[in-house]
Amino acid sequence: MNYTLNQLRIFIKIVQTQSITKAAEELHLTQPAVSIQLKNFQEQFEIPLTEIVGKKIFITDFGNEIGKAAESIINEVYAINHKVNAYKGFLTGRLKLSVASTGKYVIPYFLSPFLKKYHNIELMLDVTNKTKVIESLVRGEVDFALVSLLPEKLKINKIKLMPNKLFLVGNKERNFDSVRNDVSILESIPLIFREEGSATRAAMENYIEMNHLMGLKKMELVSNELIKQAMIAGMGYSIMPMIGLRNEFLNNQLQVIPMEDLPICSDWYLIYLENKKLSPIAQSFINFVNEEKENIIQEHFSWVDKF
Repeated sequence: MNYTLNQLRIFIKIVQTQSITKAAEELHLTQPAVSIQLKNFQEQFEIPLTEIVGKKIFITDFGNEIGKAAESIINEVYAINHKVNAYKGFLTGRLKLSVASTGKYVIPYFLSPFLKKYHNIELMLDVTNKTKVIESLVRGEVDFALVSLLPEKLKINKIKLMPNKLFLVGNKERNFDSVRNDVSILESIPLIFREEGSATRAAMENYIEMNHLMGLKKMELVSNELIKQAMIAGMGYSIMPMIGLRNEFLNNQLQVIPMEDLPICSDWYLIYLENKKLSPIAQSFINFVNEEKENIIQEHFSWVDKF
């Protein structure tokens, strides 16, 4: 056999995404280039790795087994590189994280000083909803996940980073009492929800269920950024994490509406699988976070305590 490491990387991404188009996007390659490499890789085997049904690609059982073997090979190659660079006194390689969507307002402040300290590290950061974050962690595609809602049936280690506070938020077209408002006002205003699988949506639904609210005017949007713009435009209100709204408050575009039993308080956690063998980079990141998190929180997130 005469396959290349590049072909292995491409096939791994096809297995993960179940799509040549998505694999090409994530690898920053053209779709024809990915298709050619898949064809050349397939020619190394007598048994099909993939099947095309309609216009959709499916990975065969054999293909999934080859995908696992390919990932093991790539990990061993990176391990060799780590050992060589460690011997030279360098810390290099990949740090892979999957982050719940609101976590994009948190994790850069922990990553930036770490990457400046170890500037040879390659970062792979995926931002998606909570469900997909946990799926990436379970499949071993990432070193760490950043979540505000811990998975219940997964054996993990966790590092508490900082508080996560959710308030009822909307634009300033309507005046509300400056003291805590009765929860019944939610029945008179349009509410904007995140999509299924979002931890923010789960928190909002739990709050509504706890207060036995019925007949609410609802709409669903697929990102915090879209919800913010919808609120600014006057489309509705939402229970949102404060961490992502700093600029909108500074620009006087949104207001916090004082409510009974709000804010909803949780914490941001950096989590990783209990049985995962950590790379030198992953262990260095854990050490860095534990040493520096209080300074980072004080410097970049102390403003949240004003609400």
